[in-house]
Amino acid sequence: MKDIAAQLGVSVSSVSLVLNDRDAGRVNRDTAGRIRELASTFGYVPNQLARSLKSQQTRTIGLVSDRVATVPFSSAMLAGAQEAAWRHGYVLMLVDTGGNDDLQTPAVQTLLQRNVDGLIVATTYHRTVERPQVPMTTPVVLLDGRPDGDDQSADFVVPDEERGAFDAVTHLIEAGHRRIGFCTVSAYPIADALRTKGYLRALEAARITPDPDLLVTATDAATADGVAPARALLDRPMGSRPTAVFCFGDQIAMGFYQVARSLGLAIPADLSIVGFDNQEFVAEALHPGLTTMQLPHRAMGEWAVERILAQIAPSAGSRPDLVGFRMHCPIVIRSSVAPPRDPP
Repeated sequence: MKDIAAQLGVSVSSVSLVLNDRDAGRVNRDTAGRIRELASTFGYVPNQLARSLKSQQTRTIGLVSDRVATVPFSSAMLAGAQEAAWRHGYVLMLVDTGGNDDLQTPAVQTLLQRNVDGLIVATTYHRTVERPQVPMTTPVVLLDGRPDGDDQSADFVVPDEERGAFDAVTHLIEAGHRRIGFCTVSAYPIADALRTKGYLRALEAARITPDPDLLVTATDAATADGVAPARALLDRPMGSRPTAVFCFGDQIAMGFYQVARSLGLAIPADLSIVGFDNQEFVAEALHPGLTTMQLPHRAMGEWAVERILAQIAPSAGSRPDLVGFRMHCPIVIRSSVAPPRDPP
């Protein structure tokens, strides 16, 4: 400030007013413009740490994740959170634990030591999460996770797994299918239960009696895990095998593509398939392109930041009630669904 004042022949106090955006009506407009221009050539940026001592806000939101930063599938949550924070003049400070639960507490403490204004805890899939031990004055939002049991100590946002499954199966029903298989995954119990519920609810809404023989389970969500359940469901005579399949995830759907082709079944002429997740590197690479349900990761990341800001905004007064939000999973239509063939 002394350098700028000396070069422009103005007082240090005038420079201070301009650089702190308090010059309106107090410093000549032309002078203020020259101060800002010269400050820009010096590469001047405000000292946010110094400002935070007065405002008691660092304008920083901490985010702890468990491999979200390293898994392309779920990294859109971070992109959404970062964009929302930046839009409101906040910075997102990320610590990823690499899936090591022992690192979560030190990670949270590290962020608290930097006086973050709020904390987001993000997970790579929908599961229960224990609220970290932080002061009750620190807003916490769980991203793609929910509190365990009756714990309602934090806001959370998760995908609406049940509604997504319902919409996926309804799409197949509207295409004319009645024998619709479902391959779920046991490794993700919350999503498994909710997507199964949505599948059954869609059948019941269409007055289709669920057939237990059309439900198969994979142990995990990788393509290789889907091959055996796919063969068990598809390697049957016409009339007993499904004309359409709803898959727990896109990689499971890829396993169904492989098995269908090995059995001489054309997609979608002989078998329609709908996935879940919209993993674009899978769904768009398959031929034909996979119709699937979009996990709203980016929107969930934005929602988490907006909830933090709603709790720390000075104008908010008392904090809003805690919210658990289930976000809609829209369908992404490609080319893997067609009406069933007429029986010979």
